[in-house]
Amino acid sequence: MSQSPINIVLYEPEIPPNTGNIIRLCANSGMQLHLIEPIAFDLDDKKLRRAGLDYHEFADLKVYANYPEFIQQTKPQRMYACTTKTTLSYSEIKFKAGDYLLFGPETRGLPKEIRHDKEATTAITIPMKSNSRSINLSNAVAIIAFEAWRQIGFK
Repeated sequence: MSQSPINIVLYEPEIPPNTGNIIRLCANSGMQLHLIEPIAFDLDDKKLRRAGLDYHEFADLKVYANYPEFIQQTKPQRMYACTTKTTLSYSEIKFKAGDYLLFGPETRGLPKEIRHDKEATTAITIPMKSNSRSINLSNAVAIIAFEAWRQIGFK
C-alpha cells in the first residue's frame, strides 16, 4: 500500500454523520482515516452509512483501541492537534505528505493531555470570529485537510 498523502485522525468520535462525511472525504482524496476508540456509535450505524453513502468500502479506515495503541502502531513523524484552544492558524503550517491531522470529539474537543502530548508536533486552529465556539467537525476536517493536500500538490 502506498503512503497516504494526509492522515486524518478522529479521537473518540461521537456523531455518526460527521464520521460518515469524513469517510467520504477520505475515500475521494486518498487520505487515510484513523479512528481512536471509544467510538460513541457502531460503525454500521444507519446514520454513518447514510452520510458516507457507498464510500465506506473505498476509504482506508483503521480503528485503534486507544490513543497509546494508535501512537505505537503509526509512529507519526508530524502530527497536528487541531483545536480551538490555540492561536496558530493552520494556514501558517507547511504541510508535508504523510502528516497526521488529529481532531477531537465533537462535544469536548481534544483533551489537554492529548493536545500537549509529545507526539503532537503542534496545535493548530481555524480562525473564526471572536466568541465563536467551533466549526462542525466534518467541515473543520475538510478545511484543514484540503489545505494540507493542496500544499503537497494534490498527490
